[in-house]
Amino acid sequence: MRVLLDTTFSRRGPSGTSVYVDRLGAALEEAGVEVVRAANPRRPAPAGGGVGSAVNLLLDRLWTDVELPRRGRRVGADVIHHPLPARGRGTRCGQVVTVHDLAFVAHPELFDARFRRYAALAHRAAVRGAEAVVCVSHATASELAQHWGVGGERVVVAHHGPGQIEGRGPASRGRGADVDEPGARQGRHLLYVGDDEPRKNLGLALAAHARYREACQADGEPPLELVLAGSARRDGPGVRCEPAPAPARLAELYAGAAALVHPARHEGFGLTALEAMAAGAPVIAAQCPAVVEVCGPAARYVQADDADGLASLLRAVGRDPGLRERMSADGRRRAGVFSWARSARAHIKAYTVAGG
Repeated sequence: MRVLLDTTFSRRGPSGTSVYVDRLGAALEEAGVEVVRAANPRRPAPAGGGVGSAVNLLLDRLWTDVELPRRGRRVGADVIHHPLPARGRGTRCGQVVTVHDLAFVAHPELFDARFRRYAALAHRAAVRGAEAVVCVSHATASELAQHWGVGGERVVVAHHGPGQIEGRGPASRGRGADVDEPGARQGRHLLYVGDDEPRKNLGLALAAHARYREACQADGEPPLELVLAGSARRDGPGVRCEPAPAPARLAELYAGAAALVHPARHEGFGLTALEAMAAGAPVIAAQCPAVVEVCGPAARYVQADDADGLASLLRAVGRDPGLRERMSADGRRRAGVFSWARSARAHIKAYTVAGG
């Protein structure tokens, strides 16, 4: 089977999509699939709106609608896989599209009207035109069925595997820590990984951390700082930003964390939560279906507006090495359920449905 995989977003900087594309491509090749990679050669789109963004959207459409199908014909691909919703035209190849989430439908209040219209049009066209649809979780597949009536055999659920830290064992966690002392591998900081878009709900983490600091100081205990790893930029007492950490540095941050704070109101999967569990970091998350699907009983949950509840959990993991060790062990076991090899097998099923 020969699959043309659109790797455009692998070259646009670190993101959940780039991890997905890179790791999936490698796993497919290990499973015996011939993967032909193709990326839009233009530069990444500039931030903001205006004419520049409109031109880039047009160039994106020309790539997915015209150039990618042309390359598919040229290389004799059986299937074209679009890791983000898109639809090529004028091709006899089976087309597979990945739907990561329908947050703009489930939580329209978190997005502006123009984005909602564009996202709905793009997703509907891609799903309608594809021979098979990959959903990254059962939660996303349920949303697709609930909101748009799309389901059946052409919808295949394929969970991600861990990101860049798959397979790391306890000895690799926490450089410089005394691994013989219970809890010493963790507990140096609290960690948030991601950006500051509204659905990620960073404000909950910041509010809870402020209350946690107050409680610690009232009892004469030193509070842990909150590290924001990624593109989020916020200032405040006890808050430190680490912009775009390299994979090795991100692995260190996971390994040294008393907990990953995952306050998102909506996710399609929750890759950072899986990465954290694989690295041995406890996970405290806002309760949303996809994250519960991924983390199961290994995580601790709060409602997405419960700053007091989150602050209490931060206090618990910050002061109790035994709790951290138990959550770490539970998380590693849970993370072991997921792998890119398993994801590749599910994708191959989707390619077969599409005619590959």
